[in-house]
Amino acid sequence: MERLRLEVVQTARERGLSVIPWFEFGFMAPANSPLAQRHPDWLTQKQGALPAAGLEQEGRHPRVWLNPFHPEVQQFILDLVAELMANYEVDGLQLDDHFSLPVAFGYDPYTINLYRQEHRGQAPPANPYDAEWTRWRADKITAFVERVFWTVKAQRPNAVLSVSPNSATFAYTHHLQDWPRWREKGYIEELVVQMYRDNLASFRNALRDRALQQARRHIPTGVGILSGLKDRPVPMALIQQQVQTARGMGFAGVSFFFYDTVWTVAAGETRGDRTQALQRLFASSQQRPSVAHSPRPAVARG
Repeated sequence: MERLRLEVVQTARERGLSVIPWFEFGFMAPANSPLAQRHPDWLTQKQGALPAAGLEQEGRHPRVWLNPFHPEVQQFILDLVAELMANYEVDGLQLDDHFSLPVAFGYDPYTINLYRQEHRGQAPPANPYDAEWTRWRADKITAFVERVFWTVKAQRPNAVLSVSPNSATFAYTHHLQDWPRWREKGYIEELVVQMYRDNLASFRNALRDRALQQARRHIPTGVGILSGLKDRPVPMALIQQQVQTARGMGFAGVSFFFYDTVWTVAAGETRGDRTQALQRLFASSQQRPSVAHSPRPAVARG
């Protein structure tokens, strides 16, 4: 496996490609994973004492969430990042929409005690959407992102911290992920927002989002386009329209989710149709946008 990882980096270099590992699961973990079973004290939960309070269903798969406020969880993540950056010549690290916490979580004993310590003994509000309770948790995650940023830079100063979140309002309200704040503080050096829409009008409207437009003016900002799900292929005509719309609105590039479905034919298509359409969309190579050439906020440590 080690040799395979090194070959991936070497092969990419030979072809002029960047290598940016994707930390897809973030703080999420399979419910039956050795990590969850070995460290139940690292997990957070929703309100209630039943086992279900610690679970979230992702399709057919039960998931648990590591507590982003727990110091041992934070150190575990930082150690993973440091190991990656120290041992592999990668160009960056990408965090996902799962580098967050569903708003219903945070009612575990550790977090409740931490909140009480900072609120004169008062318990967290029962309403998970309470504005102050939401802000308190989101700010804690933001503070940890700063530590991730500096861990990356300590090992590999030219590597970028990339983030692939949902739209700003949804990310903050439902997942405590305040990525516009991360961008303002200078921690995000590349942004690829997941704009998975099933029609062109809603896609175009989503790209007009104020936070997204502000980000585009400061850092390389790309658009994540849904190329299909396992049971629902997306017509290539819609993919083409969305790519052209993102380009026309000045975004730095596009990314498809997910690779296999790029080649999954929709009704009335052939595999050859999709291949030719993609070749037309990417007929010429382009230089990867560089954060060094984008005006962005200065990052101050301390």
